[in-house]
Amino acid sequence: MGRTRDAFLDALENLTADEFKKFKMKLLSVPLREGYARIPRGTLLPMDAVDLTDKLVSYYLEAYGANLTALVLRDVGMQEVAEQLQETLGKGEGTGSSTHPGPSSSPLLPPAPALHFVDQHRAALIARVTDVDGVLDALYGKVLTEEQYQAVRVERTNSTKMRTLFSFAPAWNLTCKDLLLQALRDTQPYLVVDLEQS
Repeated sequence: MGRTRDAFLDALENLTADEFKKFKMKLLSVPLREGYARIPRGTLLPMDAVDLTDKLVSYYLEAYGANLTALVLRDVGMQEVAEQLQETLGKGEGTGSSTHPGPSSSPLLPPAPALHFVDQHRAALIARVTDVDGVLDALYGKVLTEEQYQAVRVERTNSTKMRTLFSFAPAWNLTCKDLLLQALRDTQPYLVVDLEQS
């Protein structure tokens, strides 16, 4: 994990003040992969390179964060910095371990593995999960904080509860997603089987 974070930080610290500002502005408008939230403008603009590095890793995880960073660097004309970032990460072994493939416009990164079940079937889960409270109870204290648990519970319909639950997913690692899948298997076994066969 430290290697990826250091590579992000090196890339961002190589930018001039103007380039760094352009990078942040572009990050506010670049299209994101489904399931990921945008870093809020008020949070993003005052950040320095260290803070932004932490935020990129926490919002987009390592593999997708690397692809997104390289994509934005290219968009603001920093091809050389983008290539250095990808070269550094290509030598490491941590970039292929995440379940989020990057944009296909980044040929230098190794091919990413398939999406996790909960990412692949996000829309169907939002529409079809009926026992959201059972899922929440299974995730409480392991994946969800008290505040997150209450934020989901307060929603009125199952679909808005699931949509709120997925709003926390960008910060989750593979273990968190596995715990969600296990909770779904326990509470909605027929739905999981149906989706696995689809």
